[in-house]
Amino acid sequence: MKHPIPVALSESDRASLQTFIHAGKANARTFTRARVLLKAAEGWTDQQICDAFDISRNTSIRVRQLYLQGGLEAVLHDKRQQRHRQALTGGQAAHLIAIACSPVPDGHDHWTLRLLAGKVVELDFVESISPETIRQLLKKTNSNPGNTSTGAFQR
Repeated sequence: MKHPIPVALSESDRASLQTFIHAGKANARTFTRARVLLKAAEGWTDQQICDAFDISRNTSIRVRQLYLQGGLEAVLHDKRQQRHRQALTGGQAAHLIAIACSPVPDGHDHWTLRLLAGKVVELDFVESISPETIRQLLKKTNSNPGNTSTGAFQR
């Protein structure tokens, strides 16, 4: 049974794919996509393509959709993922570290991640922030006073 999404490659696209495959300058996933697209244009069924290239049916369908939506460029080049903006700026992170090194609020033994997250929200740095984000930020610093690698080793 043929796939409901037919693919018709132009001669220039077919030649580009052949050249791309024979050049050998890409990762295996991209080569597989190019080969799947060529076989789909030749009329191969999804099952034949899946068996030949050891891929899932969804991969075959996705390659067809990529080609129909974005052309050859979409198949051969992955979209760059958008970077997420940092939760806190450098100045805000420095302020957070200073708070973590300051005396703790009354009624607490030490600064917890939840307390620090609440303090960041209270200072209007952000609307909300996860304690995990605070943990990751503090982990990047060498702010542990008992740590021997900071040179503050007490005998």
